[in-house]
Amino acid sequence: MKRSALFLAIAACLTCASLPLMGQTAPAGQHPPMPKPTNLQVLPKDISTDDLMKQMRGFSQALGVQCTFCHAMDKQTHKLNFAADTKEDKGIARTMIAMNQEINSKFMSQINDPDAKPADKTVTCGTCHRGNTMPMPFTPKAEVHKDGAMQMQKPPQ
Repeated sequence: MKRSALFLAIAACLTCASLPLMGQTAPAGQHPPMPKPTNLQVLPKDISTDDLMKQMRGFSQALGVQCTFCHAMDKQTHKLNFAADTKEDKGIARTMIAMNQEINSKFMSQINDPDAKPADKTVTCGTCHRGNTMPMPFTPKAEVHKDGAMQMQKPPQ
């Protein structure tokens, strides 16, 4: 009986002692606050950390990858070094982001379709990648004619 009372007293003391520390960690499912972004080359330099993280999650989902696909691990701290340009895939990502930005600003903005919503006139990474690191080749569906013959659809000219 004395042992269990002693155990409970120790557990209560440890719990109370750790309460101030509990407020210093991020809530479950969230990351600790991120430092101000640096080395931004194609994204706005004044982007908020929240908006940057939202975009990064979008890239991650569109390509079906994790952060380590583009960002290198710092060998000393064992944390991701987001500013480093070590990985080739990060450079490729920058090129693709710039391509998306140019397509949307120069070409998609010229589409005058009154029925199209803004999202319908926006190209994203997912437009081509659809959850894959490399876009899948497009294969047109076979067209079935009234006589039952199958023929590949020809692209419009």
